[in-house]
Amino acid sequence: MIKHIEETADYLKEKGFENPEVGIILGTGLGQLINEISIIKEISYNHIPNFPTATVEFHKGKLIFGELVGKKVVVMQGRFHLYEGYTLQDITFPVRIMENLGIKTLLVSNAAGAINLNYKKGELMLIEDHINLQGSSPLAFKSVDLLGERFADMSAPYDTQINKTFKTIAKTHNIILHEGVYASVVGPQLETRAEYRMLKLIGADAVGMSTVPEIIVANHLNLKAAAVSVLTDECDPDNLAPIDIAEIIAMAAKAEPNMVILFKELIKTL
Repeated sequence: MIKHIEETADYLKEKGFENPEVGIILGTGLGQLINEISIIKEISYNHIPNFPTATVEFHKGKLIFGELVGKKVVVMQGRFHLYEGYTLQDITFPVRIMENLGIKTLLVSNAAGAINLNYKKGELMLIEDHINLQGSSPLAFKSVDLLGERFADMSAPYDTQINKTFKTIAKTHNIILHEGVYASVVGPQLETRAEYRMLKLIGADAVGMSTVPEIIVANHLNLKAAAVSVLTDECDPDNLAPIDIAEIIAMAAKAEPNMVILFKELIKTL
């Protein structure tokens, strides 16, 4: 892996990806942020040595380098998931690349279902902690200790100062921003009624299929990390309707302007 990281990072540096300060993973709900970036360089994933390729039709596949509110950023337009058949090491490889390029902070967005029924679809949730239900760890490989501490500390995986700033920005702009625990599952199937009840019992406020592997690796690399979920559906096991993917995407689009405000204003403070 070390050889692949060096090879990929050297390729991107040769292409002009120079000293980014912030890495951003554009999950569902943050696509419009691209319109705010002064793009210097963009490369399709399938042109980058050793990079996975996005297979979900509404996830694009480009690595973008540019400036946003005066900061150099490297942006993943499209992410990778365990349910696509990748390993956890594949999924988190881009985080290791962004760290090698120079980022100090990783910001992530995603779509999630609201387990906490006080939270409504179309609203946002700041992740303050997580539960890893993906069955393994992106750090579970032989040479991981050559890249960082094998037994990575996860007492505060989401940077408390960044989260505090997010909450201040939300209040200033009258944005509803809940705070809660995100449970990450494998997918791609949605949860059963019994699974939603279990998730509530173990303390989850929202559930999704991403983010946790990237956050684990960010902590392994001593990056500051934060993540925000768009709540795209309400997971009430007693009144569960069949899922409508089109409605989920529509809910994410509805929340996008608020998500863009949060991320832009946050990056100004870094």
